Amino acid sequence: MTTVRKRRFIAGAVCPKCAEMDKTVMFTNDEGEEVRECVSCGYSQTTSEQAVEDQAKEIVTRVTPDGKAILDEGEQPLRILGLNPKK
Repeated sequence: MTTVRKRRFIAGAVCPKCAEMDKTVMFTNDEGEEVRECVSCGYSQTTSEQAVEDQAKEIVTRVTPDGKAILDEGEQPLRILGLNPKK
């Protein structure tokens, strides 16, 4: 007997592979994991695969070790054009 899995479309979701909007469905597989799948191109990803991918991608900012601190070098006074200096 085949198990029928209830699939639900995710409104506004964009497929990371083909970039089609509103073509992504979610369902639970036999192992109990949530799976997202594109009905347009067949792309499929489980929640555990997504978690591993998210951990691998750390956003580089100026406070992360890979980011570079922004330093002001050679400070200079600001001169506004069109104003007469006070005498």
